[in-house]
Amino acid sequence: MTRAFELAALGPARGVNPRVGCVILAADGRVIAEGHHRGAGTPHAETDALSQLPPGGAAGATVVVTLEPCNHTGRTGPCSEALIAAGVSTVVYSVDDPGVASSGGAERLRAAGIEVIAGVKSEEGEILLDDWLVTARLGRPLITVKWASSLDGRVAAADGSSRWITGPEARADVHRRRAGVDAIAVGTGTVVADDPALTARLGDDLAPIQPIPVVFGRSEIPADARVRSHPAGFLTSPGTSLPGEFHALHSRGIRSLLVEGGPRFASAVIATGLVDEFHVYLAPLLLGGPRSALTDLGIESIADGMRLAVRETVTLGPDLLLIATPKGRH
Repeated sequence: MTRAFELAALGPARGVNPRVGCVILAADGRVIAEGHHRGAGTPHAETDALSQLPPGGAAGATVVVTLEPCNHTGRTGPCSEALIAAGVSTVVYSVDDPGVASSGGAERLRAAGIEVIAGVKSEEGEILLDDWLVTARLGRPLITVKWASSLDGRVAAADGSSRWITGPEARADVHRRRAGVDAIAVGTGTVVADDPALTARLGDDLAPIQPIPVVFGRSEIPADARVRSHPAGFLTSPGTSLPGEFHALHSRGIRSLLVEGGPRFASAVIATGLVDEFHVYLAPLLLGGPRSALTDLGIESIADGMRLAVRETVTLGPDLLLIATPKGRH
């Protein structure tokens, strides 16, 4: 199973498909095939491993896989049926598949007379699949809200100027984190006012894999807006029913969403109660004035406030990054 975890880690960390690794053992315990999933539309780990064997080569074998074999037909067929057809004798897996459509593989295998052993190294398996399991169970992306502000919570000065509140180290960290998510969300107000590129840069170069910009709102995006020439294209969403729109993004393959919109849009997202993590970049700067990081959250008293648990603090040059989660989340 440890080797299967290593193989799984070679797979994609983004998108709605999980990272899965598979090892096939002969009756005498020899490894006769290995495989892993490489992304949407490619063979699943079990099928990838089986493809390395001649017809009948897996008969009587033990299959060790990190995730319960799937039991549905998507872009590829069900792995449970492929294992049954291959004549394997035993399937060992780490983590149950939480998907409504894809689960049930273990039951199908047992019904076919195959021994199934579940939960092997399950804690390690849960860590490997952490964010994918959360999104698969919730049916929406992992949502992170990010902003940069002065120590007194202002995102701009009285005249509207905001470049740059934080220093180059903090801005480089933002780009690095952008490069690790599937999509960046902003409101149309931000697109019109700031014309952001919404790209991820590593140093002077564009990151090889770019997050997809998602622009929420009904206002028209200007014809010359930089987002229109984004290397990954862009999506639009009306912003009228955010929970449903987040679920729709998940169905389009978006597993992680970084919210970078202005105070009004960020506050609307927070008010849904669906935010999984906050990234707050704090600069040792005081601005005063009304331009705060958030607007009304519908909170009437201290007792109703959203309490956060600070998970990590990172020093970035003169600035500080606080990473926090709502208490009790997941």
